[in-house]
Amino acid sequence: MTASTSALVLAACGVIDGIGGSSSSAVPKKGNDITVGLLLPDKETARFEKFDYPLIKKRVAALTNNKGKVLYANAGASQSKQSGQMATMVADKADVILVDAVDSKAIAPAVQKAKDAGIPVIAYDRLAQGPIDAYVSHDNELVGEVQGRAIVGALGDKAATSKVVMMNGSVADPNTARFKQGALSELEGRVVIAKQYDTREWLPEVAEANMKQAIQSIGLSNIAAVYSANDGMAGAVIDAMKEAGATKIPPVTGQDANLDAVQRIVSGEQFMTVYKSFLLEADNAAEMAVAKVQGRSIEFEALTPDSVDSPTQKDIPSQLVKVVALTKDNIKDTVIQDGVYTAKQICTSKYASDCAAIGLE
Repeated sequence: MTASTSALVLAACGVIDGIGGSSSSAVPKKGNDITVGLLLPDKETARFEKFDYPLIKKRVAALTNNKGKVLYANAGASQSKQSGQMATMVADKADVILVDAVDSKAIAPAVQKAKDAGIPVIAYDRLAQGPIDAYVSHDNELVGEVQGRAIVGALGDKAATSKVVMMNGSVADPNTARFKQGALSELEGRVVIAKQYDTREWLPEVAEANMKQAIQSIGLSNIAAVYSANDGMAGAVIDAMKEAGATKIPPVTGQDANLDAVQRIVSGEQFMTVYKSFLLEADNAAEMAVAKVQGRSIEFEALTPDSVDSPTQKDIPSQLVKVVALTKDNIKDTVIQDGVYTAKQICTSKYASDCAAIGLE
């Protein structure tokens, strides 16, 4: 049973909002006139501005009869800026804050200040340190496993002698370690990991510079595949290989299902991406935030069936949303079916013939 299903079952049994229950914790602390603070980390990752913010805003409105509002700020990949944005939200007396940390460790003092002010903090997409009340994300180790498995599968019988470059994310992002751990569980002992790089702030230009260095060190023709932790870096990696003279791009992974990445998959330049349901993650985060503020503890608990540890806290109530490998074979069944993109958005004139070749029109 999913967390959302659990919440619906609890509602049907009359235990949410105090119906049929005697616990005082079921009595809402506040009505619908609430303020949800939302802090997102950067604009380089297309999903944050295009999907996460509007989805959370829409869901908060729906849950509060259009009385609740979302205060939004994007840090532009600056941790100091994000800490300042969080301080402003605390000063403005937001009722709850959803934070996707630029730097999970550096945000901890700001989280503590929010807690001291009586404002719950929910870590969104990335696990922040400090006294957070809950965490909603995807199974990030599974993300890496899916990426690593895709590379091994693409290389087939040649995997054991194939040289792979690993383009990991930012070390300040706690998800990076989980992506890497998952990927290595599939890659180590099955391929030759020729080079590994960490990518400052997930910046594509940093990934491109690192890929150029890898090409110079290993030789373009000797690179059999590239593990790229997300789509922004995947595009940069592919650009570096094209600039070096590649006419056929080896398998390159990604994550986030950015529109340009899906188009690269259609054209055969990118091998796969990891599709993570933005709708589920955003909707569940909004539901968590509203339930927390309104004191609906039973519903909140139903939304957090999992538990994770951070370096500063144990047993954090969590929800981990599942992920899927997106290839040219399942575009219809993933991003199109979920309404993330239409076939028309994907199949522009540049990609029309490639779309037709895979029956995507």
